[in-house]
Amino acid sequence: MSLLEIEKLSMKIGSLSLLKDIDLSIAPGEVLGLVGESGSGKSMTALAVMRLTPAHAQMKGRISFNGIDILGATEPQMCALRGDDIGMVFQEPMTALNPVKTIGEQVAEGIRWHTRASRREAEERARKILDRVGLPEQKFALSRYPHELSGGQRQRVAIAIACALKPKLLIADEPTTALDVVLQAQILDLLKELVDENRMSLLFISHDLAVVTEMADRITILRQGTVVESGDTARTLSEATHPYTRQLALASTHVPARVRPHVEEAGADNLLDVANVTRDYPGTRRSLFSRPEPVRAVDNVSLTMKPGASVALVGRSGCGKSTLARMILALDTPTSGAIKFRGLDIAGRSEAELRRPRRNMQVVFQDPYGSFDPRHTVERLVAEPLHLLERRPDRKERRDMVARALHEVGLGRSDMEKYPHEFSGGQRQRLSIARAIITRPKLVVADEPVSALDVSIRAQILDLFAELNQKLGVAYLFITHDLTVARAITDDVLVMHEGRIVERGKTSDVLSQPSTEAAQALVSAAPDLHRAIARRLQEQG
Repeated sequence: MSLLEIEKLSMKIGSLSLLKDIDLSIAPGEVLGLVGESGSGKSMTALAVMRLTPAHAQMKGRISFNGIDILGATEPQMCALRGDDIGMVFQEPMTALNPVKTIGEQVAEGIRWHTRASRREAEERARKILDRVGLPEQKFALSRYPHELSGGQRQRVAIAIACALKPKLLIADEPTTALDVVLQAQILDLLKELVDENRMSLLFISHDLAVVTEMADRITILRQGTVVESGDTARTLSEATHPYTRQLALASTHVPARVRPHVEEAGADNLLDVANVTRDYPGTRRSLFSRPEPVRAVDNVSLTMKPGASVALVGRSGCGKSTLARMILALDTPTSGAIKFRGLDIAGRSEAELRRPRRNMQVVFQDPYGSFDPRHTVERLVAEPLHLLERRPDRKERRDMVARALHEVGLGRSDMEKYPHEFSGGQRQRLSIARAIITRPKLVVADEPVSALDVSIRAQILDLFAELNQKLGVAYLFITHDLTVARAITDDVLVMHEGRIVERGKTSDVLSQPSTEAAQALVSAAPDLHRAIARRLQEQG
């Protein structure tokens, strides 16, 4: 008998059809993976189960949870179900948690509401579930606020809230997308343990097929609001009878065809020299009379890059990757050490002195939408770096340069008059790359440029990076915690841990035979689709 049954579920908002005849079921204690690209209907399906859909959404079909008709239930009935019988973990815990309430208050709130427990009883139960998810009170007091925790710790709080009452069904919507691979592995292990201990059913939503294969007994694949294939996870992905399933599986393990650009002769000058760079930040006072202890974010780091090189900087969240990138881009100043770009020491230079080096170095951010002014057109946004040129182009030259940059990233001149909200996530990342290459830079720093993208869009963006590397000879410094990306696009890798570079070498060598504990932890925690499928099939005999 199924705990959750969805039959012929359809959803519309106005004339827009979001879901079309969705069928799926979850048995008690079963893990179902719900997979698809952005806009496929994954989150809308989950929100329909929780009855948290947009106000004007029109739904038809049937959702039955433990014999209860969800679509016909009253709001008081749904309030009784949410949190008690159905828990949900959202993708971004910082937006799901209340910033003005302590973590103890937020975990205890649902316990008190559903069980009528006293404040003291609810607090004790909150303490136990937080300890169970790896946040013991001796290290993480219940009086802490969400902003005082890391991303992985906040996600653990969100899981504690969702699991505090041992719900029959837990819905996890992209719960590990923004986490590094080690934290991701820890959160996935935690979810598995909680499901086993409490015999919970789990609806696990993700666009990462490797992660879903590790977690789910069965899989349902959505495309444009329709179920295209479902069944046993390993067999569905290994046999891939539907073309879209094959497309997703290929995109998950995609490696761009890379033809190296003209390589500088031996002895050529370095493009980038980072020598013994350290960055300290002020710490917090331990008492009124003590001096704050400085926090060392980057510790004696040295690296070099040749023209046209492609280098990955990998490491766990908080290891100092982004701080180092900011100093390379002259957006932050080292406490000590030197950074030379094309022979010029850029640390501590004035804005006027940085004009020329900044023309030759650009950045691609993780969230392109957050890096664009939504009020500006594509033409204005992509043309922003042109003020760095020695001679500013006139209007016609500017439009031609923008059009060329758009063409190079697979977009057209007709896109120049549009606004960022008119593009998909992958297209916005292409716009971000167009803006980065319009001045023909020698170095592009890409800070987690594909971590939030679907696998097929990620494959397209990686192909684009490889093509620009070949055509324009652009050097890349890829900052990532995704080892699949590092393997796919870079020649050399630097492993960073607690502010230091602890391992470096050819990407294929380091990631196949890591020698340091930090690198070994990253490699062992990284999900691998083929390995996960093989293990699952072997377990099934």
